Amino acid sequence: MYAASAARLVAQLFAVTANYAEAQDAVQEAFVRALTRSGRFRQLDNPEAWLRRVALNVARSRFRRQLRLDRLIRSGRLTGVERGSPELSPDHVALVAALQRLPRATRETVVLHHIGDLPVAEVAATLGCSVEAVKTRLVRGRQALAEHLDEAASPVSGAAAGRANRR
Repeated sequence: MYAASAARLVAQLFAVTANYAEAQDAVQEAFVRALTRSGRFRQLDNPEAWLRRVALNVARSRFRRQLRLDRLIRSGRLTGVERGSPELSPDHVALVAALQRLPRATRETVVLHHIGDLPVAEVAATLGCSVEAVKTRLVRGRQALAEHLDEAASPVSGAAAGRANRR
């Protein structure tokens, strides 16, 4: 089904949204929803029509959310929101690179707590794990980040330390 209709649906949604990435995302979301309802989806008389309707609804919902956000930004009720892409500092790039080196569960925990500013209990609820697991992941994540960021800050000393450890 995907091979037969995905490109056609993306082309149709692109014509509606005038944003190719948004069209791709909406169609992809429609296929994901079809997979979650695979029993009912197989029984449809016209599955492509159903996918098109779902993709259009997804695109409309995203458009409405974007309009609300734009209105909030223009109203001045949101503070600290920057328009456009922020400049990425070398520190930000190094942090993201270090985060990518962490195991997925640890990375999610660190990001939710330190960047998302969620309390430990809320991180645990979001990730479906215990508070103790979150605390353990945070400790391990901080230690690993410190090591990764130290390596990034001084690649020469990191290489020298690696050679010293091999002796």
